Amino acid sequence: MMNRLKTITRSLRFLDSSLATRHIETRSLQLALNQVTHFSLNTTTAPSPSSLSNHRSCNHRFSSIHHRFFFSSKPSSILELVLASDWSQWLELELDKCCLFLTHETVIYVLKNLDKNPIKASCFFNWVSEKQWFRPSSSVYSLVVRILAKKETREQFWITLVAMKKNGFFLDNETYLPILAAFKRDNLKSDCEALAHFYKQMIRENARESVVNNVVGIITASEWGIEVMEKLGKLNIHLSDNFVARVVKELRGCPLKAYRFFRWVGEQSGYEQNAVTYNAIARTLARANRINEFWEVIEETKSVGYELDVDTYTKISRQLRKNRMIEDAVELYELMMDGSCKPSDQDCSSLLVHISDSHTPNVDLIFRIINKYELNRRTLPKAIYDGVHRSLAGAGKFDEAETIVGSMRNSGYEPDNVTFSQMVFGLCKMGRLEEACKVLEEMESCGCIPDIKTWTILIRGHCSANEMDKALLCSDKMFEKGCNPDAAVLGALVDCFLSQQRIEDAYNFLEETVRNFVTSPWQGTYKKLIEALLGIEKLEEALDLMCLMRKHKYPPFIESIIRYISKSGTVDDAVKFLKAWSTESPQSHSAYVHVFESFFREGRESDARDLLSKCRRHITKRKEIRALFGSVRNCKAAVAGST
Repeated sequence: MMNRLKTITRSLRFLDSSLATRHIETRSLQLALNQVTHFSLNTTTAPSPSSLSNHRSCNHRFSSIHHRFFFSSKPSSILELVLASDWSQWLELELDKCCLFLTHETVIYVLKNLDKNPIKASCFFNWVSEKQWFRPSSSVYSLVVRILAKKETREQFWITLVAMKKNGFFLDNETYLPILAAFKRDNLKSDCEALAHFYKQMIRENARESVVNNVVGIITASEWGIEVMEKLGKLNIHLSDNFVARVVKELRGCPLKAYRFFRWVGEQSGYEQNAVTYNAIARTLARANRINEFWEVIEETKSVGYELDVDTYTKISRQLRKNRMIEDAVELYELMMDGSCKPSDQDCSSLLVHISDSHTPNVDLIFRIINKYELNRRTLPKAIYDGVHRSLAGAGKFDEAETIVGSMRNSGYEPDNVTFSQMVFGLCKMGRLEEACKVLEEMESCGCIPDIKTWTILIRGHCSANEMDKALLCSDKMFEKGCNPDAAVLGALVDCFLSQQRIEDAYNFLEETVRNFVTSPWQGTYKKLIEALLGIEKLEEALDLMCLMRKHKYPPFIESIIRYISKSGTVDDAVKFLKAWSTESPQSHSAYVHVFESFFREGRESDARDLLSKCRRHITKRKEIRALFGSVRNCKAAVAGST
């Protein structure tokens, strides 16, 4: 802690003037900016040329001071200081010393990295909100309430949400739904109801705000042009970052018009875009896939000294990946890594995984990501190495994958089950099954014992290649090594048997494996095999699997069996089914009802009566059974006739 404080102190010495003088200057300039961001386009006292000139001079001076402050208040340094200590008056004093000014992007960066520590996130937000040089935005409030939407911080959540509304910000759908889901997961029913009520009320109040609605209505009603701009100029619009961001968001269905409005606002005398508005338009353009305009805004944002905040970056990156614009996602990642608010390791991993999951992974993009990471953070964590290795192995770039393993070793990470399993997966994907088998031998020679995941990948690889016999040999080796099969292995082998129409072999394999090992197949594996057995008229085997299903606590799967019996089975088949069913569930009468109903639907009334005569007395007395046969008298006659 002392070392960090010394570092901060040394950084502060680079400032040109005294801290007190600079603090006063910053406060004055911030007040000037606040005045500029709330003005009317239709005011009778328009700003004079001299005042605008003074304002622009102030903005230039403010920008210069901002960059000097920013040098001594790097987001990573601030975050380290906050993470290193419990929140206290001492910590606030230390933050006051080193944080004479924090950008909007830095505040979001710190909050985003405190999402696992909601109490400290709340303390930091409350501290920064009290500063005259900081004005919370809608995106800051939205991030904070998402972080606080937990059982242990409910009180802080509601306080912050009320403050959000009081300050003129609205809870949007993208924020509301995740919070509601979080409350439901924590079984906070009263909070769910209160939040739903609060959200509906905010929507109603938002709808009554005519200015935003009027602006959006004018823009959407016509093509953008002089007429639209003249109509906007006649409105009594008080421009602020919140107002511009809200209009831009409302125009997300018309992204090009949102872009035109954004440009028009920036041309208004006395108004300058800031981090909030740049982030807002970037989100809208990325969401709507207006990539040319998006990059134009990103370049401009960078040129005027602002950055995308990490929350905006995360959403945009996810959108680009969703739209399969991977190169743009990588370029944006590189840009963010060159900035002060760097993406998390999880962002890097997610991007690599997405590339590896594509049909033909782009190796160049993979190395661009890893090179950029190493330039900024020097040593890759094991998770990043795994992501890169997985991408390369999945693409069949085994030489490059080996290079990554070498780099991983140099960084102190020895290959483990994950590393070897990824290589096995890649080799199987390329059809190089013999080499995949040798990887397991190499694992053992290195003292790394293959686990069930590695065996599953190898067996699935053989099954995908339709090498059923070799897949069985692999499973035998797995058994010999003392590794019990799991549902994934059983499912792969049964599917392969069925694809070759070896239905009885599939049944014998599954029944024997379940009997000899403590394992439970998937419910879907049971269902597929039962239906396949019925397709070749193997009812008794299907009944055996039905009983196994019930032992493994799966819901009853009897529809296919009853349908088979009613269409082509005998009364004796029905008796066998009901006997097997009653053995496991003596109190259940629903199966009897289903069988009788199925017989009646197939027009086999005589068989239904024959079956009834073979049922025990407590079954024939059931009301639902008697109703099926028309009347109590007819039911008794059927029973009497059988005795």
